[in-house]
Amino acid sequence: MKRKQLRLRQSFGIVLGNDRSQAAEMVLPPGGSEGGSDNRHQGADQWLFVVSGSGRATINGHRYLLRQRTLLLIERGDMHQIDNTHRTEPLVTLNFYVPPAYTADGDELPAGRKTA
Repeated sequence: MKRKQLRLRQSFGIVLGNDRSQAAEMVLPPGGSEGGSDNRHQGADQWLFVVSGSGRATINGHRYLLRQRTLLLIERGDMHQIDNTHRTEPLVTLNFYVPPAYTADGDELPAGRKTA
């Protein structure tokens, strides 16, 4: 069993994981964004849950509204970008990757690799 109290303050960071899955927190400041036209996870699905704030997800060229309590599945290989569209509030998300997508230092893993 693993447990961690989240701070939900850093821009992006892996917070917990094992060989089969991984959790990360992401906090985007007003007007901030993460990802881009070439951002994709070749080896992992990403579940994104909006803890607070609002924004927009662009997945494979389609735009989706994000607001508190939105749950979004970004499947492996989907190109995606997350934008905070709010003027004053941060966009706070909790993300789960199955299997893990990043090393403990935040570097992206190649498809099919373990976090070791």
